[in-house]
Amino acid sequence: MQHIPRFLAGTSPVTIERVETLLLDLPTIRPHQLSMATMNGQTLMLVRLRCSDGTVGVGEGTTIGGLAYGEESPEGMKLAIDTYFAPLLLGADASHVPALMARLGKAIHGNRFAKCAVETALFDALGQRTGLPVSELLGGRVRDRLPVAWTLASGDTAKDIDEAERMLAQRRHRIFKLKIGRRSVAQDVAHVAAIKKALGERGVVRVDVNMAWSELQARRGLAGLVDAGCELVEQPVASAEALARLKGQFQIAVMADESLTGPVSAFALARVAGADVFAVKTEQSGGLQAAQQVAAIADAGGIELYGGTMLEGAVGTIAAAHAFATFRNLQWGTELFGPLLLTEEILAEPLRYQDFELTVPSGPGLGLRLDEDRVQFFRRDKQQPSVFAATVAAPAID
Repeated sequence: MQHIPRFLAGTSPVTIERVETLLLDLPTIRPHQLSMATMNGQTLMLVRLRCSDGTVGVGEGTTIGGLAYGEESPEGMKLAIDTYFAPLLLGADASHVPALMARLGKAIHGNRFAKCAVETALFDALGQRTGLPVSELLGGRVRDRLPVAWTLASGDTAKDIDEAERMLAQRRHRIFKLKIGRRSVAQDVAHVAAIKKALGERGVVRVDVNMAWSELQARRGLAGLVDAGCELVEQPVASAEALARLKGQFQIAVMADESLTGPVSAFALARVAGADVFAVKTEQSGGLQAAQQVAAIADAGGIELYGGTMLEGAVGTIAAAHAFATFRNLQWGTELFGPLLLTEEILAEPLRYQDFELTVPSGPGLGLRLDEDRVQFFRRDKQQPSVFAATVAAPAID
Protein backbone atom coordinates (compact mmCIF):
# COMPACT_ATOMS: atom_id res chain seq x y z
CA MET A 1 0.00 0.00 0.00
CA GLN A 2 1.41 3.39 -0.97
CA HIS A 3 2.19 5.66 1.96
CA ILE A 4 0.43 9.03 1.81
CA PRO A 5 1.92 11.79 3.97
CA ARG A 6 -0.51 13.17 6.50
CA PHE A 7 -0.08 16.60 4.90
CA LEU A 8 -1.96 15.21 1.88
CA ALA A 9 -4.26 12.80 3.66
CA GLY A 10 -5.67 15.35 6.10
CA THR A 11 -5.30 13.08 9.13
CA SER A 12 -5.11 14.27 12.74
CA PRO A 13 -1.77 15.62 14.03
CA VAL A 14 0.97 13.19 14.95
CA THR A 15 2.14 13.98 18.47
CA ILE A 16 5.22 13.12 20.52
CA GLU A 17 4.27 10.54 23.15
CA ARG A 18 7.62 9.57 24.70
CA VAL A 19 11.06 11.11 25.03
CA GLU A 20 13.89 8.69 25.82
CA THR A 21 17.55 9.47 26.50
CA LEU A 22 20.52 7.19 27.16
CA LEU A 23 24.31 7.29 27.23
CA LEU A 24 26.54 4.88 25.31
CA ASP A 25 30.23 4.47 26.14
CA LEU A 26 32.28 3.20 23.19
CA PRO A 27 36.03 2.51 22.95
CA THR A 28 38.23 4.08 20.28
CA ILE A 29 40.77 2.34 18.04
CA ARG A 30 43.61 4.35 19.63
CA PRO A 31 44.12 7.37 21.88
CA HIS A 32 43.08 10.52 20.02
CA GLN A 33 45.30 13.45 21.04
CA LEU A 34 44.10 17.04 20.79
CA SER A 35 45.76 20.15 22.14
CA MET A 36 43.34 20.23 25.12
CA ALA A 37 42.68 16.54 25.84
CA THR A 38 43.44 12.93 24.94
CA MET A 39 40.42 10.79 24.16
CA ASN A 40 40.52 7.08 24.98
CA GLY A 41 36.84 6.50 24.30
CA GLN A 42 33.70 8.31 23.16
CA THR A 43 30.36 8.84 24.89
CA LEU A 44 27.23 9.25 22.77
CA MET A 45 23.97 10.68 24.09
CA LEU A 46 21.05 9.23 22.13
CA VAL A 47 17.55 10.71 22.23
CA ARG A 48 14.53 8.88 20.83
CA LEU A 49 11.18 10.52 20.17
CA ARG A 50 8.28 8.07 19.97
CA CYS A 51 5.29 9.47 18.10
CA SER A 52 1.60 8.65 18.12
CA ASP A 53 1.73 7.14 14.61
CA GLY A 54 4.41 4.63 15.62
CA THR A 55 7.38 6.46 14.09
CA VAL A 56 10.49 6.72 16.23
CA GLY A 57 13.06 9.42 15.52
CA VAL A 58 16.61 9.18 16.83
CA GLY A 59 19.17 11.92 17.40
CA GLU A 60 22.66 12.11 18.90
CA GLY A 61 24.62 14.53 21.03
CA THR A 62 28.40 14.10 21.24
CA THR A 63 31.34 16.24 22.31
CA ILE A 64 35.11 16.00 22.08
CA GLY A 65 36.77 15.10 25.37
CA GLY A 66 33.75 15.68 27.61
CA LEU A 67 33.90 19.29 28.86
CA ALA A 68 37.48 19.86 27.70
CA TYR A 69 36.30 21.24 24.35
CA GLY A 70 33.21 23.29 25.23
CA GLU A 71 30.36 23.97 27.63
CA GLU A 72 28.23 20.90 26.88
CA SER A 73 28.81 17.24 27.68
CA PRO A 74 26.81 14.11 26.83
CA GLU A 75 25.79 13.85 30.49
CA GLY A 76 24.69 17.49 30.55
CA MET A 77 22.72 17.07 27.32
CA LYS A 78 20.85 14.10 28.75
CA LEU A 79 19.97 16.03 31.90
CA ALA A 80 18.86 19.09 29.93
CA ILE A 81 16.61 17.04 27.62
CA ASP A 82 15.12 15.04 30.50
CA THR A 83 14.46 18.14 32.62
CA TYR A 84 13.72 21.00 30.23
CA PHE A 85 13.18 19.72 26.68
CA ALA A 86 10.87 16.78 27.39
CA PRO A 87 8.00 18.81 28.95
CA LEU A 88 7.96 21.07 25.87
CA LEU A 89 8.09 18.15 23.45
CA LEU A 90 5.47 15.84 24.93
CA GLY A 91 2.13 16.20 23.20
CA ALA A 92 3.51 18.58 20.57
CA ASP A 93 2.86 18.14 16.85
CA ALA A 94 5.90 16.18 15.70
CA SER A 95 5.56 17.25 12.06
CA HIS A 96 6.02 21.00 12.62
CA VAL A 97 9.79 20.80 13.09
CA PRO A 98 10.82 24.45 12.51
CA ALA A 99 7.98 25.74 14.70
CA LEU A 100 8.77 23.28 17.47
CA MET A 101 12.47 24.15 17.37
CA ALA A 102 11.53 27.84 17.53
CA ARG A 103 9.56 27.10 20.70
CA LEU A 104 12.53 25.30 22.21
CA GLY A 105 14.83 28.15 21.19
CA LYS A 106 12.63 30.68 22.94
CA ALA A 107 12.31 28.67 26.14
CA ILE A 108 15.85 27.28 26.39
CA HIS A 109 18.96 29.42 25.92
CA GLY A 110 22.16 27.90 24.57
CA ASN A 111 22.36 24.09 24.68
CA ARG A 112 23.17 23.99 20.97
CA PHE A 113 24.32 20.38 20.97
CA ALA A 114 21.21 19.14 22.77
CA LYS A 115 19.00 21.12 20.38
CA CYS A 116 20.78 19.55 17.42
CA ALA A 117 20.12 16.06 18.80
CA VAL A 118 16.41 16.80 19.29
CA GLU A 119 16.05 18.43 15.87
CA THR A 120 17.74 15.42 14.27
CA ALA A 121 15.27 13.06 15.96
CA LEU A 122 12.33 15.21 14.78
CA PHE A 123 13.55 15.19 11.18
CA ASP A 124 14.27 11.45 11.35
CA ALA A 125 10.70 10.74 12.45
CA LEU A 126 9.27 13.16 9.88
CA GLY A 127 11.28 11.49 7.13
CA GLN A 128 9.93 8.08 8.08
CA ARG A 129 6.41 9.52 8.13
CA THR A 130 6.69 11.06 4.68
CA GLY A 131 9.02 8.51 3.08
CA LEU A 132 11.68 11.17 2.44
CA PRO A 133 15.38 11.33 3.42
CA VAL A 134 16.33 14.10 5.85
CA SER A 135 18.34 15.80 3.09
CA GLU A 136 15.14 16.22 1.05
CA LEU A 137 13.30 17.64 4.06
CA LEU A 138 16.14 20.17 4.33
CA GLY A 139 15.58 21.38 0.78
CA GLY A 140 17.15 18.66 -1.36
CA ARG A 141 20.61 17.20 -1.75
CA VAL A 142 22.99 18.24 -4.49
CA ARG A 143 25.41 15.34 -3.94
CA ASP A 144 25.11 11.70 -2.86
CA ARG A 145 28.72 11.16 -1.75
CA LEU A 146 31.00 13.24 0.44
CA PRO A 147 34.83 13.27 0.45
CA VAL A 148 36.05 12.35 3.94
CA ALA A 149 39.35 13.36 5.55
CA TRP A 150 41.04 11.29 8.25
CA THR A 151 42.63 12.79 11.36
CA LEU A 152 46.09 11.62 12.38
CA ALA A 153 46.28 12.18 16.11
CA SER A 154 48.43 9.52 17.75
CA GLY A 155 51.10 12.12 18.49
CA ASP A 156 53.81 9.81 17.06
CA THR A 157 55.20 10.72 13.63
CA ALA A 158 56.08 7.18 12.55
CA LYS A 159 52.73 5.80 13.69
CA ASP A 160 50.88 8.58 11.90
CA ILE A 161 52.76 7.84 8.66
CA ASP A 162 51.95 4.13 8.93
CA GLU A 163 48.30 4.94 9.62
CA ALA A 164 48.11 7.25 6.60
CA GLU A 165 49.69 4.60 4.38
CA ARG A 166 47.04 2.07 5.45
CA MET A 167 44.24 4.54 4.66
CA LEU A 168 45.67 5.18 1.20
CA ALA A 169 46.09 1.45 0.51
CA GLN A 170 42.46 0.80 1.55
CA ARG A 171 41.27 3.75 -0.59
CA ARG A 172 39.49 5.08 2.49
CA HIS A 173 41.15 8.50 2.90
CA ARG A 174 43.63 10.62 0.96
CA ILE A 175 43.10 13.87 2.87
CA PHE A 176 44.81 13.93 6.26
CA LYS A 177 44.36 16.40 9.08
CA LEU A 178 47.04 16.44 11.75
CA LYS A 179 46.26 17.40 15.33
CA ILE A 180 49.04 19.64 16.63
CA GLY A 181 49.50 22.25 19.37
CA ARG A 182 50.67 20.14 22.33
CA ARG A 183 54.38 20.57 21.57
CA SER A 184 56.56 23.51 20.58
CA VAL A 185 55.86 25.22 17.27
CA ALA A 186 59.13 23.93 15.83
CA GLN A 187 58.35 20.34 16.86
CA ASP A 188 54.84 20.60 15.43
CA VAL A 189 56.09 21.92 12.10
CA ALA A 190 58.76 19.20 11.91
CA HIS A 191 56.07 16.56 12.59
CA VAL A 192 53.91 17.92 9.75
CA ALA A 193 56.83 18.22 7.36
CA ALA A 194 57.92 14.62 7.94
CA ILE A 195 54.44 13.26 7.26
CA LYS A 196 53.95 15.36 4.13
CA LYS A 197 57.36 14.30 2.83
CA ALA A 198 56.48 10.63 3.35
CA LEU A 199 53.12 10.95 1.58
CA GLY A 200 54.22 13.23 -1.22
CA GLU A 201 51.54 13.96 -3.80
CA ARG A 202 49.56 10.87 -2.79
CA GLY A 203 48.04 12.59 0.23
CA VAL A 204 46.86 16.08 1.14
CA VAL A 205 47.98 17.40 4.54
CA ARG A 206 46.11 19.89 6.74
CA VAL A 207 46.47 20.75 10.43
CA ASP A 208 44.21 21.60 13.35
CA VAL A 209 45.75 23.55 16.22
CA ASN A 210 42.54 23.77 18.30
CA MET A 211 43.36 27.35 19.43
CA ALA A 212 46.61 26.30 21.12
CA TRP A 213 48.89 28.99 19.64
CA SER A 214 49.30 32.63 20.51
CA GLU A 215 49.20 35.03 17.58
CA LEU A 216 52.97 35.33 17.58
CA GLN A 217 53.39 31.54 17.65
CA ALA A 218 50.88 31.26 14.81
CA ARG A 219 52.87 33.64 12.61
CA ARG A 220 55.96 31.47 13.05
CA GLY A 221 53.97 28.28 12.68
CA LEU A 222 52.10 29.26 9.52
CA ALA A 223 55.32 30.23 7.77
CA GLY A 224 56.79 26.83 8.60
CA LEU A 225 53.63 24.98 7.54
CA VAL A 226 53.70 26.65 4.14
CA ASP A 227 57.28 25.42 3.63
CA ALA A 228 56.19 21.94 4.76
CA GLY A 229 53.54 21.71 2.04
CA CYS A 230 50.51 22.02 4.31
CA GLU A 231 47.48 23.52 2.52
CA LEU A 232 45.19 24.54 5.41
CA VAL A 233 45.37 25.43 9.11
CA GLU A 234 42.32 25.16 11.33
CA GLN A 235 41.73 27.62 14.20
CA PRO A 236 45.38 28.23 15.11
CA VAL A 237 44.41 30.96 17.63
CA ALA A 238 41.49 31.38 20.00
CA SER A 239 40.00 34.74 19.07
CA ALA A 240 38.16 35.63 15.90
CA GLU A 241 40.05 38.94 15.80
CA ALA A 242 43.46 37.24 15.78
CA LEU A 243 42.19 34.76 13.19
CA ALA A 244 41.20 37.66 10.92
CA ARG A 245 44.64 39.26 11.29
CA LEU A 246 46.36 36.02 10.25
CA LYS A 247 44.19 35.45 7.19
CA GLY A 248 45.98 36.33 3.96
CA GLN A 249 49.38 36.79 5.56
CA PHE A 250 50.68 33.42 4.34
CA GLN A 251 50.05 31.14 1.35
CA ILE A 252 47.86 28.80 3.37
CA ALA A 253 44.10 28.69 3.91
CA VAL A 254 42.96 29.74 7.39
CA MET A 255 39.84 27.95 8.63
CA ALA A 256 37.51 28.99 11.46
CA ASP A 257 36.13 26.27 13.72
CA GLU A 258 35.73 27.07 17.42
CA SER A 259 34.99 30.69 16.48
CA LEU A 260 31.80 29.47 14.79
CA THR A 261 28.95 28.89 17.24
CA GLY A 262 26.03 29.41 14.88
CA PRO A 263 24.68 31.92 12.36
CA VAL A 264 25.32 35.03 14.50
CA SER A 265 29.03 34.29 14.91
CA ALA A 266 29.27 33.28 11.25
CA PHE A 267 27.83 36.63 10.18
CA ALA A 268 30.21 38.54 12.46
CA LEU A 269 33.21 36.66 11.08
CA ALA A 270 32.07 37.02 7.48
CA ARG A 271 31.61 40.78 7.90
CA VAL A 272 35.32 41.20 8.58
CA ALA A 273 36.37 38.47 6.09
CA GLY A 274 37.93 36.71 9.07
CA ALA A 275 38.60 33.32 7.48
CA ASP A 276 39.16 31.66 4.13
CA VAL A 277 37.12 28.61 5.10
CA PHE A 278 34.32 27.83 7.57
CA ALA A 279 34.31 24.43 9.29
CA VAL A 280 30.56 23.93 9.62
CA LYS A 281 29.50 21.61 12.43
CA THR A 282 25.85 20.74 12.91
CA GLU A 283 26.07 20.45 16.70
CA GLN A 284 28.22 23.53 17.16
CA SER A 285 25.88 25.49 14.88
CA GLY A 286 22.85 24.50 16.95
CA GLY A 287 21.20 22.09 14.51
CA LEU A 288 20.86 21.01 10.89
CA GLN A 289 18.94 24.10 9.79
CA ALA A 290 21.34 26.39 11.65
CA ALA A 291 24.27 24.70 9.88
CA GLN A 292 22.59 25.47 6.57
CA GLN A 293 22.31 29.12 7.63
CA VAL A 294 26.03 29.19 8.47
CA ALA A 295 26.78 27.77 5.02
CA ALA A 296 24.55 30.37 3.32
CA ILE A 297 26.34 33.18 5.16
CA ALA A 298 29.70 31.78 4.05
CA ASP A 299 28.53 31.55 0.45
CA ALA A 300 27.30 35.14 0.53
CA GLY A 301 30.62 36.30 1.98
CA GLY A 302 32.82 34.43 -0.51
CA ILE A 303 34.06 32.04 2.21
CA GLU A 304 34.61 28.39 1.29
CA LEU A 305 33.10 25.44 3.15
CA TYR A 306 34.23 22.33 4.98
CA GLY A 307 31.99 19.81 6.74
CA GLY A 308 33.37 19.43 10.27
CA THR A 309 32.80 16.86 12.99
CA MET A 310 32.54 16.63 16.76
CA LEU A 311 33.62 12.99 16.38
CA GLU A 312 29.98 11.97 16.38
CA GLY A 313 28.95 8.33 16.18
CA ALA A 314 26.89 6.93 13.33
CA VAL A 315 23.67 8.83 14.06
CA GLY A 316 25.25 12.26 14.40
CA THR A 317 27.56 11.63 11.46
CA ILE A 318 24.74 10.74 9.09
CA ALA A 319 22.62 13.66 10.31
CA ALA A 320 25.53 15.96 9.40
CA ALA A 321 25.98 14.16 6.07
CA HIS A 322 22.35 14.86 5.16
CA ALA A 323 22.86 18.56 5.92
CA PHE A 324 26.21 18.81 4.09
CA ALA A 325 24.71 17.05 1.07
CA THR A 326 22.43 20.08 0.61
CA PHE A 327 25.28 22.64 0.58
CA ARG A 328 25.63 24.28 -2.82
CA ASN A 329 29.39 24.49 -2.27
CA LEU A 330 31.59 22.15 -0.25
CA GLN A 331 35.02 23.03 -1.60
CA TRP A 332 37.07 21.36 1.13
CA GLY A 333 35.07 18.16 1.61
CA THR A 334 34.29 16.80 5.09
CA GLU A 335 35.84 14.94 8.00
CA LEU A 336 32.87 12.73 8.89
CA PHE A 337 35.05 9.87 10.07
CA GLY A 338 33.76 9.67 13.66
CA PRO A 339 32.28 6.14 13.43
CA LEU A 340 35.59 4.85 12.02
CA LEU A 341 37.38 5.98 15.18
CA LEU A 342 35.21 3.62 17.25
CA THR A 343 35.94 -0.08 17.66
CA GLU A 344 32.27 -1.03 17.95
CA GLU A 345 29.33 -0.83 15.53
CA ILE A 346 25.86 0.21 16.75
CA LEU A 347 24.08 0.09 13.39
CA ALA A 348 22.33 -2.93 11.89
CA GLU A 349 24.04 -2.01 8.59
CA PRO A 350 27.32 -0.05 8.73
CA LEU A 351 27.81 3.23 6.90
CA ARG A 352 29.40 2.99 3.45
CA TYR A 353 32.93 4.42 3.27
CA GLN A 354 34.41 3.62 -0.15
CA ASP A 355 36.81 5.20 -2.64
CA PHE A 356 37.65 8.05 -0.24
CA GLU A 357 33.99 9.04 0.20
CA LEU A 358 30.95 8.47 2.44
CA THR A 359 27.65 7.58 0.79
CA VAL A 360 24.66 9.53 2.09
CA PRO A 361 21.77 7.08 2.73
CA SER A 362 18.71 7.48 0.53
CA GLY A 363 16.15 5.76 2.77
CA PRO A 364 13.45 7.59 4.76
CA GLY A 365 14.62 9.82 7.58
CA LEU A 366 18.29 9.34 8.43
CA GLY A 367 18.21 6.08 6.46
CA LEU A 368 19.76 3.96 9.19
CA ARG A 369 18.66 1.42 11.79
CA LEU A 370 20.19 0.89 15.21
CA ASP A 371 21.33 -2.55 16.34
CA GLU A 372 19.31 -2.62 19.54
CA ASP A 373 21.31 -5.46 21.10
CA ARG A 374 24.52 -3.47 20.67
CA VAL A 375 22.89 -0.32 21.99
CA GLN A 376 21.74 -2.15 25.11
CA PHE A 377 25.18 -3.70 25.61
CA PHE A 378 27.03 -0.37 25.58
CA ARG A 379 24.44 1.62 27.52
CA ARG A 380 26.03 3.17 30.58
CA ASP A 381 23.26 2.47 33.07
CA LYS A 382 22.60 -1.10 31.84
CA GLN A 383 19.01 -0.61 32.98
CA GLN A 384 16.29 1.47 31.39
CA PRO A 385 16.83 4.77 29.60
CA SER A 386 15.18 7.88 30.98
CA VAL A 387 11.63 7.89 29.62
CA PHE A 388 9.09 10.70 29.67
CA ALA A 389 5.58 10.04 28.38
CA ALA A 390 2.84 12.51 27.46
CA THR A 391 -0.11 12.87 29.79
CA VAL A 392 -1.66 15.99 28.37
CA ALA A 393 -1.48 17.62 24.96
CA ALA A 394 0.97 20.45 24.50
CA PRO A 395 -0.42 23.84 23.46
CA ALA A 396 -0.78 24.36 19.74
CA ILE A 397 2.08 25.93 17.80
CA ASP A 398 1.11 29.21 16.23
